[in-house]
Amino acid sequence: MKITNVEVFHVKPRWTFVKVSTDEGITGWGEAMVEGRARTVETAVMEHAPFLIGQDPSRIEYLWQSMYRNTFYRGGIVLVSAISGIEQALWDIKGKALGAPIYELMGGVYRSKIRIYGHCWGATTEKIITRALERQEKGFTAIKILLEPYTANRGVKRYIEDQITRFAQIREAVGDEMDIAIDFHGRVNPDLAIQIIDGLTPYRPLFIEEACLPENSEAMGLIAQKTLLPLATGERLVTRFGIKNLLESHAVSVIQPDLCHAGGIAEVRRMAAMAETYYVKIAPHNPLGPISLAANIQLAACTPNFLICEHFGMKEEWDIGSGYLKTPFVIEDGYITIPTAAGLGIEVDEEVIAERAYPGDWDSPRHYADDDLTIVDW
Repeated sequence: MKITNVEVFHVKPRWTFVKVSTDEGITGWGEAMVEGRARTVETAVMEHAPFLIGQDPSRIEYLWQSMYRNTFYRGGIVLVSAISGIEQALWDIKGKALGAPIYELMGGVYRSKIRIYGHCWGATTEKIITRALERQEKGFTAIKILLEPYTANRGVKRYIEDQITRFAQIREAVGDEMDIAIDFHGRVNPDLAIQIIDGLTPYRPLFIEEACLPENSEAMGLIAQKTLLPLATGERLVTRFGIKNLLESHAVSVIQPDLCHAGGIAEVRRMAAMAETYYVKIAPHNPLGPISLAANIQLAACTPNFLICEHFGMKEEWDIGSGYLKTPFVIEDGYITIPTAAGLGIEVDEEVIAERAYPGDWDSPRHYADDDLTIVDW
């Protein structure tokens, strides 16, 4: 079998899909995306196409190493995201060719269903609680909320107490059976994060995500020394090399690599194995589309230290495949049953992909502090 074509599709609302075709009619799908940089990732994917065409798609490790290592310049979120989408598609092809789900090729089933948490974001505490209760009514056992951005229009004391009060109100509304994660999104400095986390301790969050920006693992370690709560990070880190220092410094209890950024299915499986030796769990970052979710499910099915998977809950449940996959995933009582079909276990509706195409010009929201100077026109 030989690779004959590599294609990239930008799909509404903001996803980038990769399709790899072969001379035996088997095609594989992957998802490669850096939010706000879709066209940059497309270029990176297509720069690999001349090398990939004519290659045997079953030699996944050889092809991965050739794309990552043999070009001299390694890593980086854009380059590794491009490789991630291609790698997922190669595993999809291999599974289909062998008639087996990907998890069967990585050691077999460890669990029969995948626990999912739902996002519960809103402009007010009341809206967040409403969404949380809706999730609870649907059977979810875990949710995630977001820390408010810090700006100078309120004092530090008021800001800290507002975050603690809001979490306490949500905890009271959903009760103690519901797990609540909170994403700081790297929006505050370590000194502020430590004070907020201290106030959250009685309410036992599932984890504190990105308590500070991830570039400085020592800063995360400092926060870890000041709290008993589990810290999580990793969505902006790529490959096993990106988490090495984080694990060695014992800074986190949960890693959160994104299969569309961090190197693909097998690379995140290696990251999970590294984490297991430090008694660290894995809760993959998954705010993108249904192909990303499919890859996450394959990983979770065979990974013993998997904790939980993210469900963004976009319009019309698009991220679980509604309207994009011929058979969408179903969340039942907060879990998705692992698929048994070959490869990623999905069938992409290519007519819908064509209908929902867009140029890939979606940009990430830009956040500014109150005293930032935005120059429009002189």
